[in-house]
Amino acid sequence: MRATILHATRTALVCGVLAASAWGARAQSFQTAAPHAILIDADSGSVLFEKGADELFSPASMAKLMTTEIVFNEIRQGRLTMESEFQITEDAWRRGGAGGGGSSMFAQLNSRIKLTDLLRGLIVQSGNDAAIAIGEGIAGSEENFGRMMTNRAREIGLQRSTFRNATGYSAPDQKVTARDLAKLALHLIETYPDLYKMFAEREFTWNKIKQQNRNPLLALDIGADGLKTGYLEESGYGLTGSAVQNGQRLIMVVSGLKTARDRAAESRKLVEWGFRAFEPRQVFAAGETVAEASVFGGAQGSVPLVAKKPVRVLLPRGTGDRITARAVYDGPLVAPVEEGRAVGRLRIMRGDTQALDQPLYAGAAVPAGSIPQRALDAALEVGTGLFRRAFDKAGAKS
Repeated sequence: MRATILHATRTALVCGVLAASAWGARAQSFQTAAPHAILIDADSGSVLFEKGADELFSPASMAKLMTTEIVFNEIRQGRLTMESEFQITEDAWRRGGAGGGGSSMFAQLNSRIKLTDLLRGLIVQSGNDAAIAIGEGIAGSEENFGRMMTNRAREIGLQRSTFRNATGYSAPDQKVTARDLAKLALHLIETYPDLYKMFAEREFTWNKIKQQNRNPLLALDIGADGLKTGYLEESGYGLTGSAVQNGQRLIMVVSGLKTARDRAAESRKLVEWGFRAFEPRQVFAAGETVAEASVFGGAQGSVPLVAKKPVRVLLPRGTGDRITARAVYDGPLVAPVEEGRAVGRLRIMRGDTQALDQPLYAGAAVPAGSIPQRALDAALEVGTGLFRRAFDKAGAKS
């Protein structure tokens, strides 16, 4: 007789380290006029502030961050080099050029431009002609490139954002969230550190026309080194930005502001508040046991869950208050369990805000147990499952 293993999402309170408190409301006391905003600490992934961070909106030219990611990945995979050339087609010239009504690098019709220059036209000048040329050159058409952008977004963990074109021009289904844009920014920074430096370049000249980088944070003394602005009438003014002070990097996104001046002011205010109001606290060392996960049919009945890198969260300066943390996994885990296998998540909450979501790994190998041990585990699991179903049925009748 073969027993059925009943899996369920299980949580383990991480005891002795964190406890519930009311300080989350104080941490969220920052106010912004932006309807969509998020601020995260790049090292720990801690969310310091969020407002409408999971609501969909049109990205405008911030969609060019996804266009840039496609190009950076093509270079990394060896399919393109900085010397690769792209042609400025009539469509790229007409829709993306000066006559298109948006930002442009003023590329000449039918000219061929090396990728090293085209990327700067895309990143520094926010050129729509550069974006269209890249989309057509890589995928054959901008429509195909839009599908490529969405597929790549899913691969790197952007679960809610959908892209339809390389430029960010208005399209009904082209929507993103502030949280996804922050994830994309972090991905660009961590995955392509050398190429990312282009986002900090203050100006670029093409076709004898010098243009300043449109990111207003770069002109401020706050350590900013990226990333991208955007504007559409339907979505307002937005910015995905990043800055580093004293070795700490913050990533922020705002969208929906009424003027370019509001965008610059709200972005600066959010970044400066983040650097000023928080301090890091290490919760667990790398490799330290965070919790235990149950194991079915193993030589041991549980396995330690560990993080591969130090677990750090940011807390408001000068407070001794604590927060809550839970280890979450689908279990019981079925033996054999390999050491180092990703088996769960560590989720740390500040009030109603999820401050940290970090993977947990099996801290040891658990081989399959003896036949008697496996039989006992099967009997216990079936019994637990019968009890669970009976409990759920009784609850449904109450």
